[in-house]
Amino acid sequence: MRIGRTVAAGLVCAALMAASAQAHHSFAVFFSSDHEPVSITGPVKAFHFTNPHGIIEIVVPGKNKPDQDWKIETNSPSIMIHRGWNKDIIKIGDVITVQGWQARDGSNYMRLKNAMRADGAPIGTAPAVQ
Repeated sequence: MRIGRTVAAGLVCAALMAASAQAHHSFAVFFSSDHEPVSITGPVKAFHFTNPHGIIEIVVPGKNKPDQDWKIETNSPSIMIHRGWNKDIIKIGDVITVQGWQARDGSNYMRLKNAMRADGAPIGTAPAVQ
């Protein structure tokens, strides 16, 4: 009876670990370092300092076209903290410039390389890329 419960508990743990691993993805699956990083500037719409990756949402003002909403993926908060970031480092409305690698599918989604304030000062103490 105990062996059956142990096996069942092990199977549940394995299923949960597999689901967690699937939620986390590799850089190379979604982003390509084969192309030059892109740079965008705009006001911050949202900043989520959460696991497994943080997300910065920026609105890029359109020039003769509609504004574009972009999502920028960061490393995990634990890595970003070592690079001088925290949950309050950027605020909604801050105008920032981010550089990173655009999604392979060409969508308005990128992986953060670095970020700067409107005056050119770097955000954090080190590049965000690993």
